[in-house]
Amino acid sequence: MSGHSKWHNIQKTKGAADAKRSATFTKIAKEIIVAVKEGGGSGDPANNSRLATVIAKAKAANMPNDNIKRTIDRALGAGNTDNYEAVTYEGYGPGGVAVIVEGLTDNRQRTAPEIRHYFDKCNGNLGAQGCVSWSFDKKGVIVIDNEEGELDEDTVMMDALDSGADDFEADGTMLEITTSPEAFNDVVKALEEKGYTFASAELEMVPQNYITLTAEGDVKNMEKLIDMLEDNDDVQNVWHNWDND
Repeated sequence: MSGHSKWHNIQKTKGAADAKRSATFTKIAKEIIVAVKEGGGSGDPANNSRLATVIAKAKAANMPNDNIKRTIDRALGAGNTDNYEAVTYEGYGPGGVAVIVEGLTDNRQRTAPEIRHYFDKCNGNLGAQGCVSWSFDKKGVIVIDNEEGELDEDTVMMDALDSGADDFEADGTMLEITTSPEAFNDVVKALEEKGYTFASAELEMVPQNYITLTAEGDVKNMEKLIDMLEDNDDVQNVWHNWDND
């Protein structure tokens, strides 16, 4: 079956095990706070679909349950003054790579110039809203690491499709399940009930096609751009169509 086969997300998630682990948890915590506030102040994922989505992402990143609960309690606290708003930036990296940057910020006047500076420094170009998002599809993406070979691919596929997934793809030890955004939480819950654990699980902007960079300078600049963006505290996700496998 066809699907999102580049595993950008799993590479990012595995990075959470190194020195970036704390920063990853901090960014997810911001998403939890926003999800609680925008979900009408509900800290129950059964009644707050956005919160359920973020919790799935948090668990896949190995964020401890205590941290998740503490963050929800903090968001529900009367004295909570966290005030983040969602921002999205779109542009082109070196070689015409399409890039979408999703962030949560408490100061747009700080974040926007920083993002523009990163693009300019890496031979890219920050564009207008909608300039590249048309070439991406929003999908639920669940990745299961079968490195130990304990899982039967056909069984996983049938379990995923029976749970409401749209597609399944196996690439080496990685098993990837894609869903519609609307079905994502239900599929995650159904698979968790079947005993599966995830290497990553979140709503992604999946490219409709990919670009291969051949010039060494473009490759280095693209790597630098991604690193600079992901190291920014206000940036939550970086989606792009660079085929860097």
